[in-house]
Amino acid sequence: MDIEHKPGRKPRADVLRNRAALLEAAQRHFLRHGVGASLEAIAKDAGVGPATLYRHFPAREALLAAVLQTRSDELLVRRAEIARVGDAAEGLRQWIRALEEYFSAFSGLPEPLMAAAKAQEPGNPLTLPCGILIDTTDEYVEAAQRAGRARPSVTGYDLFLAACSVAWLMGTGAADEDALGRLRDLIESGYRQPGTGT
Repeated sequence: MDIEHKPGRKPRADVLRNRAALLEAAQRHFLRHGVGASLEAIAKDAGVGPATLYRHFPAREALLAAVLQTRSDELLVRRAEIARVGDAAEGLRQWIRALEEYFSAFSGLPEPLMAAAKAQEPGNPLTLPCGILIDTTDEYVEAAQRAGRARPSVTGYDLFLAACSVAWLMGTGAADEDALGRLRDLIESGYRQPGTGT
């Protein structure tokens, strides 16, 4: 068993330092090069060897999931802000925008998230966080449905994918702000209950 994961034993200081350095380096490289950044370059930047990286993060998805976890405070802040809105339809709209921003943090991020959400593979480290985000989106959808502001057929998974799609476009630069605004209007008109206005 790897010493980093022995139950009941506090991790050594160097193990914690290495993990923190890897997460910081990964975030820098993902920002600069996207989620396909070289893992060897990340390890070198963190001052460790590739074997140390793989002991902490056996796959790229594990490293990506850990980096996203460090950024989850952003979504918690947005949820707290949305909770003060008091309007279910506006809350849903703002949550979708928060997801778009979160998913566009790194170039190429939407693809592994959509793959993990679709496959629902227990061994994929991205499956659980995607499931949590889909469940949270379901909560917003169901609140809007109870208020008569969203179609009964719409699911959190649908809008998770919609947010991923917009984030993907944001990452590629293929759509300017006007085009993104029109796309968001189309998505909103698609999930909004007819006759309820904006």
